[in-house]
Amino acid sequence: MSDTVIKVENLGKKYILSHLADKREQLFSSLLVNKAKSFFNGGKKVLSSPLSLHSPSTSSTEEEFWALNDVSFEIKQGDRVGIIGRNGAGKSTLLKILSRITEPTKGRITIDGRVASLLEVGTGFHSELSGRENIYLNGAILGMSRVEIKRKFDEIVDFAEVERFLDTPVKRYSSGMYVRLAFAVAAHLEPEILIVDEVLAVGDAEFQKKCLGKMEDVSNKEGRTVLFVSHNMGAIERLCDRAVMLENGRTKFAGETRTAIQMYSGNLQESMNSSDISSLSRTGSGAVILTSFSLENGEGNNVISTSSGETVVLVFGYKCPEQTVKRNVSLGFSLHNSVGDVLSLFYSDYAGSTFEISNYEGQIRCKIENFPFSLGQYFVGTRIVINGIEADWPRGYVGSINVESGDFYKHGTFGNAGLGPLLLSGDWDSR
Repeated sequence: MSDTVIKVENLGKKYILSHLADKREQLFSSLLVNKAKSFFNGGKKVLSSPLSLHSPSTSSTEEEFWALNDVSFEIKQGDRVGIIGRNGAGKSTLLKILSRITEPTKGRITIDGRVASLLEVGTGFHSELSGRENIYLNGAILGMSRVEIKRKFDEIVDFAEVERFLDTPVKRYSSGMYVRLAFAVAAHLEPEILIVDEVLAVGDAEFQKKCLGKMEDVSNKEGRTVLFVSHNMGAIERLCDRAVMLENGRTKFAGETRTAIQMYSGNLQESMNSSDISSLSRTGSGAVILTSFSLENGEGNNVISTSSGETVVLVFGYKCPEQTVKRNVSLGFSLHNSVGDVLSLFYSDYAGSTFEISNYEGQIRCKIENFPFSLGQYFVGTRIVINGIEADWPRGYVGSINVESGDFYKHGTFGNAGLGPLLLSGDWDSR
């Protein structure tokens, strides 16, 4: 009898992206503006022609997007498999299909065993029910009897450390409490296959360590299969004996974990080296032109994300059309949220640092220790000046920084997501 518990064959998931161009919305906006003008002009008519909001004015185009395409691999019973890849590679889509949350467009999946999934905070929970009720609800969804759930109940509550709040509706739980209980339920109700996405980034360092230990136990001691998605290559290497690397929705590699991580890191290095921002529209004298942006960690390795409290290096590549010496050069960068608000602005001369440039090309680097931003994605703008005169200002974002929860305060507490983007540090006393 085969010990294969998951077999994925030529799996594909297609989405249709619609792009609407609605002229009526523009006409309606114009109508409001003109009505306002009419009011302030004593009721004089300012519309030059009538506007019909009923005439056909909406055009649309559709685009096919394959989140997954021809993905194939096999997973054996008891395997601990890491799913790795850059943002947008198709990892979450794959897990949703394996968890039967969404259907594939093509291909075939064979799963032998019960699946418990923890894909996002609160997966499978009903917000109006208490923690106690949700434990029984999740067990029933997994096909377990009340007797089976009751046998594991105390172990779940002890692991999640939510005994005081057991009869409180989970909608009142913090995100950390939510995840602790959700993971405890998923790991203890004896599914043959446990699927865990990045949600363990929410919670404290001790609980993350506890979860990784539990996943090792359910695989090594109980023979169950674990699929684990993370951008934390250290956690992947520690937990997983095999890995599947996805790239642009396709299987790039499936095999030994260390090889997969090396391939992932190599692709990351290549993409960072080839990042080119010179095509952006810009203003400035052009004496120095910014060409690329990338990130490094404290060890000098290229990364696509960092964590709160970690060391990160922002690397800006440049070139000079003329190889003359440029003195008193200052580079600045800004960090923005998803709606474009400026969260921080930092020029090198703010810290008393200016540069002399004589090479045709090079890099200007800014090292930030104890990175003070919370979980989220932040967009980077940049500008370079020489003797206070603008040399180059790319009009647009040159890149982004993905920030994961980290131990910013060095007290073993991860999280602080949703409480504001900037993490403050200070000395406290009482007098």
